[in-house]
Amino acid sequence: MSSLSGGTSLAGGYSRLCKGLAVFLVAGHLLVQILPVSLSYLALIPARTIPFAWNLITAGYIEQTIYGVVISTVGLLLMGKMLEPVWSSREFLKFIFIVNFLTSLWVFVTAIILYYGTTKESYLYMPLSGFHGVLAGFLVGVKQIFSDQELPFLKLKAKWLPSILLLLAGISSFFTAEPATYLPTLCFGTYMGWIYLRYWQKKPEIKFKGDPGDDFSFSSFFPEFLRPVIDPIATIFGRLLCGKHEIQPESDDHDMSSNPLPGSDPIEASRRRERGARALEERLAAERLAAVRTSQEPRKDANENV
Repeated sequence: MSSLSGGTSLAGGYSRLCKGLAVFLVAGHLLVQILPVSLSYLALIPARTIPFAWNLITAGYIEQTIYGVVISTVGLLLMGKMLEPVWSSREFLKFIFIVNFLTSLWVFVTAIILYYGTTKESYLYMPLSGFHGVLAGFLVGVKQIFSDQELPFLKLKAKWLPSILLLLAGISSFFTAEPATYLPTLCFGTYMGWIYLRYWQKKPEIKFKGDPGDDFSFSSFFPEFLRPVIDPIATIFGRLLCGKHEIQPESDDHDMSSNPLPGSDPIEASRRRERGARALEERLAAERLAAVRTSQEPRKDANENV
């Protein structure tokens, strides 16, 4: 099985979609640098979201700092290289759009609650933007597909990446002046990414949506000793957001009594990881073949000249 080291290489092999989205992020950053007034229309400013509701969509693609745009573009390219071959380009783009919009929506709601709870107007007029919410959602996808694979140079499994990100963000919030600019976005990006993959993502090979496996439950983001406490709370929120049943069939005529829920056993989880590893191996093989051909072309030209 392929490791994450191949999928996180900077050597290239990125799809047109990922490269196009990276250019879009860079263009958004340049726009707000050249025309600073555009930030007030494109970023999420809770006091202006009504009537400027489009900023719930545009805010996620606007990076205000050079550090932000570098991290976002690199993260997009690397994780897109791992996830897009498994999900398909259409599903990858759909994930970005839905997670970005829902994250912005909940960040807006959080800002309003913070304002009424503290009466600080800064929560209403603080320009919030950045792709880091979608990046947090991507890490949930990495957890789902490459769960048991270890990270290069670290004795750490990929399934803990979202949890570590949120832990580090929570700790750093005690030492930063405005944690509201990034912490709610990371939290809701992670949660909305999980909601989408857990309940809504369509899988062509089966008639059900989502991933009901125990290894992808909400409590799997936490250490085992906390899971008995987390599971009842997660069940309540799951029913509020996604209905009574965790997994809904795409067609009403599907006989649930005669077929077990796909993904609810280790076999389906193993198949999911194998698909991810196979996609990475095919991508790496194509890159090696292209490199060999590139190295042989100068020799061929030299022989023809002789």
